[in-house]
Amino acid sequence: MTEFALRTSLPQYLRAEQLKIEGFAKSYGLDFFPIIFEILTYDQMNEIAAYGGFPNRYPHWRFGMEYERLSKSYEYGLSKIYEMVINNNPAYAYLLEGNSIVDQKMVIAHVLGHVDFFKNNYYFSKTNRKMIDGMANHATRVRRHIERLGLEKIETFIDSCLCLENLIDPMSPFIVRRTPERDEDKAAETAKEVPRLRAKEYMEGFINPPDYIEEQKRRMERERDKPRRNPREPERDVLLFLLQNAPLETWERDILEIVRAETYYFAPQRQTKVINEGWAAYWHSKIMTEKACLASEVIDYADHNAGVLATAPGQWNPYKVGISLLRYIEERWDKGRFGREWNECQSLDERRTWDLRLGLGRKKIFEVRKLYNDVTFIDEFFTMEFCQQNKFFSFSLNERSGNYEIDSREFQKIKNKILFQLTNFGEPFILVEDSNHDNRGELLLRHRHEGTDLHEENARATLTALERIWRRPVSILTVIDGKPKTLRFDGKDHAEKPA
Repeated sequence: MTEFALRTSLPQYLRAEQLKIEGFAKSYGLDFFPIIFEILTYDQMNEIAAYGGFPNRYPHWRFGMEYERLSKSYEYGLSKIYEMVINNNPAYAYLLEGNSIVDQKMVIAHVLGHVDFFKNNYYFSKTNRKMIDGMANHATRVRRHIERLGLEKIETFIDSCLCLENLIDPMSPFIVRRTPERDEDKAAETAKEVPRLRAKEYMEGFINPPDYIEEQKRRMERERDKPRRNPREPERDVLLFLLQNAPLETWERDILEIVRAETYYFAPQRQTKVINEGWAAYWHSKIMTEKACLASEVIDYADHNAGVLATAPGQWNPYKVGISLLRYIEERWDKGRFGREWNECQSLDERRTWDLRLGLGRKKIFEVRKLYNDVTFIDEFFTMEFCQQNKFFSFSLNERSGNYEIDSREFQKIKNKILFQLTNFGEPFILVEDSNHDNRGELLLRHRHEGTDLHEENARATLTALERIWRRPVSILTVIDGKPKTLRFDGKDHAEKPA
């Protein structure tokens, strides 16, 4: 797949619609970065989408495979990309050439919702707002390594890094997890007083004889000189630990830094998929139905919008869940259905007709947009009432029929299942336990088991990638079929034994 550079410009009639819709959005209180729209052919759109929305990425076979998948999906009528938007300042967004004017207006309004979310949501506050340039710089650095060392060597190492790209701590940009040891701390430890047994002054020589004091001094020195466990506490950001401790060559460290930086850039988008898409859908719906849509366009808009929000049985549509929950929150705060009195009200008739006419709904959803991610959003506002109104069910695979079937209508079970799928992106929690396991320089990790066993094939691929970077055997403590196990890879063979 060839590198693609943007050369297109937005037609004048679409530029006029953009300015008009931006005015509508600002009148509602949306606050967004400047947005540069480009209009692309479907082939260009697929190419950009394969690169994750960026016009320039480092060369790697996975982008080519993604391009082939998107192209075939479009050609066979299975999917169609209407828009893409990049969290950047200024933001970049792409429109599909050939779409109707109604589609283009809806997409512009949708993009404004996304960019408002990017700018104001807490979880995006630490992201690189110049990532267009950042991705281009990453591509240049990788190409220099390829020129010097060859494509196969670099691409193989990138494969190993990408196997580990989910081993991060999405909250680490916001939290200082450990304080570097200072010289004064070491001095204070050295100057610690030797522990003595309590004794009256005339009995001091008998209770704490010189031999005892000397032995205590030697014990303290042995403890002080003993190698510290590394890491001192379990480390969730495995990629950072590898950067700081693995025996990497300069070019390897550079590539691992690139993969980690890009993973952290995309992490907030994965953390806020439901609320972000819901927010954008809410505002494109509001702007189109109240401001931007002409009378002659209403039917087309309604048809296309229904396609965006459609939910097939057994499927999860973040657009639909997000917008429905935001509207539910807005209604509750407009009617005053919150607080102590509401929570303590047991009368179904009173609850059904409860309306204090507070009109706080719009203010509340802007607050939600600013402070919440998917997990906190669902955890706080996905109530039994909302679940029943929207007819949520819990599905599971019937192994006998091979079909997904409803297995529960219980609210708490449904909510827990949704939260479980969203927490840590639905992926296992893996932490570094020890970089000198069994005093042999081996790397030991731990799977924080929360009810779901590791996928065996994925675990082996992860251990293989870790061994490639650590250059020593790697083990992981986990639970399989309810029993503690240790999975190990020594560079040649995978082994499993009781922990």
